[in-house]
Parts: sequence; C-alpha cells; structure tokens
Amino acid sequence: MASNVDRMAHLPSGVGVCTTIPDILYLPELIIGGLVWILVACTYVEIANPLGWVMCVSVFCFAMTFIWLMVFACGSHYNSGGWATADFIYHFIATVFYLSASVELAFVTLALRYGTTDKGVKDYKLCISAVVFSFTATFLYFVHTILSAIRWKSF
Repeated sequence: MASNVDRMAHLPSGVGVCTTIPDILYLPELIIGGLVWILVACTYVEIANPLGWVMCVSVFCFAMTFIWLMVFACGSHYNSGGWATADFIYHFIATVFYLSASVELAFVTLALRYGTTDKGVKDYKLCISAVVFSFTATFLYFVHTILSAIRWKSF
C-alpha cells in the first residue's frame, strides 16, 4: 500500500490535477483571483494609480496559474523534481505578491470609506469585496505553497 509521501511525490497529469492535493487548489485560485481582478477593474479611484500593483499581481497570478494548470493537465512536466521545485517557487512568489497587493488594496479601501456620493459608496463596497477576495486568494496561495513545499521535500 502506498503511503501519503508516495502520493505527494507524484506530480499529477490530466484529470488528476483536479483530484489531488495541493493541485485541487488551482481552480479556486483562478476563480477568486479572477474576482479580484474584475472587482478592482470596476472601481474608480481618484488617487493617481494606487491600484496598479494590485491589477498587475492579480492579472499575472491569474495568467500564470492558468498556464501552470495547463502544463500539469497536459502532462508536460514529466514528473520530475525540477517541476516540483518550480511549483513551490511559483506559489511562494505568488503568495508574497498577493500579500503585498492585499495590504495595498486594504489601505486604499480605508481611504475610500468616507465616500459621500452614491458612486463613492458603490466603489467602497466593490473595494471591500475585492479586499476580502484578495486576502482569500492570498490564503489559498499560502496553503498551496505549504503543500507544494511538502511535495517538493518528498522528491
């Protein structure tokens, strides 16, 4: 009988990406990261480009996570330790980027809390939603980083 370490050391391909841990987290990362991207794009902020970093991180992580998912789904990784290392490094970088973007987004949202017009209240509510989803995406990437590190160490 195979142990958990043996199962964690195997890099999945095909439909196995949607059934193994930590790779099952790709889909929520894509959905929630896309929501952050959409919500930030829907807001209008008068401060000179404060959310540029947030948009850069959310678009970059969305695109890279999709590409990473396709690499694993197509079986292009050849089940080697180098791909496990790259998976860990990518998710660590994404976690750090999303954490910095989430903090900046929360700071900008605090500055918007005193919107007096209906548009200001609407933007504030959109920003609050974006902050919640941004910190949720940060948490998902953090969990994926930890699980990827465990898989990397088991190779």
